[in-house]
Amino acid sequence: MLILGIESSCDETAASVAEDCRRIRSSVISTQIEEHKKYGGVVPEIASRRHCENILGVTKKALDDAGATLADLDGIAVTYAPGLIGALLVGVNFAKGLAMASGKPLIPVHHIAGHIATNYLSHPKLEPPYLCLVASGGHSHIIEVLSYTKFRVVGRTHDDAAGECFDKCARAMGFPYPGGVHVDAAAQKGDPTAFKLPHPAVAGSEFDFSFSGLKTAVINMLHHADQKGETIDRNDLSASLQQTISQILTDKTVRAAEALGYKKIALAGGVSANSGVRAALSEACERRGYEFFMPEKSLCGDNGAMIACQGSYNFLAGITADESLNAVATLSMDQI
Repeated sequence: MLILGIESSCDETAASVAEDCRRIRSSVISTQIEEHKKYGGVVPEIASRRHCENILGVTKKALDDAGATLADLDGIAVTYAPGLIGALLVGVNFAKGLAMASGKPLIPVHHIAGHIATNYLSHPKLEPPYLCLVASGGHSHIIEVLSYTKFRVVGRTHDDAAGECFDKCARAMGFPYPGGVHVDAAAQKGDPTAFKLPHPAVAGSEFDFSFSGLKTAVINMLHHADQKGETIDRNDLSASLQQTISQILTDKTVRAAEALGYKKIALAGGVSANSGVRAALSEACERRGYEFFMPEKSLCGDNGAMIACQGSYNFLAGITADESLNAVATLSMDQI
């Protein structure tokens, strides 16, 4: 079985061909980071235009690299939600055109489900059910993976996501976009106990996240120091920030696993590339005797392989769409 996966939810135009769900035949990504870097973040209009320019070439290369043609495919999977609406529309409409022209089934894929699926590509023996922490620039979720296509959200952010907190604090510290990777690098040279940072909680929601207060605390600390003519060590602050976010994500995920009886935990999303988060959750699982899974770093960011993989399982479950499929900017996992 060959499934083409197309991803365009933010600022990466990506396509991939997956064979029999878990084998990557090809994976092509055209990133826009350098262009958005001068603006300090993703500019939606620019992202959409670049997707229009790049999607045909990226998809053609993915097929060529896989040694496949449209006729060889069993289906065409595409990210339809959530994400930047203009960016999503480019991928959805391109995939619909391919599906109609080739007569192949169109397979809708939720972006977060795609991130979860990266673990199937990295760990061939992983099977549901298990608990997964999905952390990225736009998402912070604790999700019960009940089957390959059924999910239940246990915890979610009420404001900023973990990756957003990393990036906005990084920007305040003077790091270029995307800031998370620079915070991670600086943290390796800093003291994680140098600053005591808040661990925001959500009243009445034990497993939900809130990172807005932490972000504000860091930004205010930097502003106050600047007003006094003082200098804060960026390495120490980065280390303290990374440790705090890692502890928050790990503590809530482990508590959710204990409450729900899971002894198998996975990590996914862009923030899953962060060394502090990877180490904290891995160590916590090891202490408790839990199985722990995380994707290869090359699969942590947005990519077409995760959409091809999840699309394969959707296809096997009979989840397809017709030409009325539309992009959706915001869609909870509970609604798919």
